[in-house]
Amino acid sequence: MTDDHEKNLELRRKRLGAELAGRRDETGDDAARELRAEQSRKGYAQAMKLSSEFISAIVVGALLGYLFDYFVGTSPWGLIVLLLLGFCAGVLNVLRSAGVVAAPHPADRGTDTKSDKRDGA
Repeated sequence: MTDDHEKNLELRRKRLGAELAGRRDETGDDAARELRAEQSRKGYAQAMKLSSEFISAIVVGALLGYLFDYFVGTSPWGLIVLLLLGFCAGVLNVLRSAGVVAAPHPADRGTDTKSDKRDGA
């Protein structure tokens, strides 16, 4: 009778182990799926941020150019020049946000910094 109980117990342990292994696999798949979805959401958010910065710079440049032309009477040169400046500003904003171009260092802006004073510059 003891052998039957031990075999039954061993069989139940194997079944439980197989079921737990199956659940671990499902949980791992869910975690991986959730990680991919989170990365996808972050990528979409970054794309929306970059595109909105680019488009807003162009729109602001065009609007300022139109207003400049309207009040000064230099049509269409103010619109053309400020639209191109808005485009350049949009590209620069996108590159800065993407981390390709860094913000200027304070020493490059012409301001004195503590490190400049120590170096004797």
